[in-house]
Amino acid sequence: VQLQASGGGLVQAGGSLRLSCAASGRTFSDYTMGWFRQTPGKEREFVSSISWSGGMTSYADSVKGRFTISRDDAKNTVYLQMNSLKDEDTAVYYCAADSADLGRSRAYEYDYWGQGTQVTVSS
Repeated sequence: VQLQASGGGLVQAGGSLRLSCAASGRTFSDYTMGWFRQTPGKEREFVSSISWSGGMTSYADSVKGRFTISRDDAKNTVYLQMNSLKDEDTAVYYCAADSADLGRSRAYEYDYWGQGTQVTVSS
């Protein structure tokens, strides 16, 4: 499956952004979708995931209550609504697809990756 992330940009602290990830190539609804982020010199870290059915979501503690993941299978798209953004949310955000419906959170467990979109939060 091919993934195309978009929606990143520059935003002030406390602001909001919505990231989108459009999928093509295979049956989108067969994949758990995840968002990860990475800053220079650090490992890619888990942000959030959503199950095949959309019934189960998972969040990193650092974003709970501020970020919301959702999916629209009719549009083959997963979203990450990011509110109350903080400086430490600055990173390149990647969407990823996992063929197993296990709610996994390790980057190496995901099968497909998008190209990343930069989110910069300024204080």
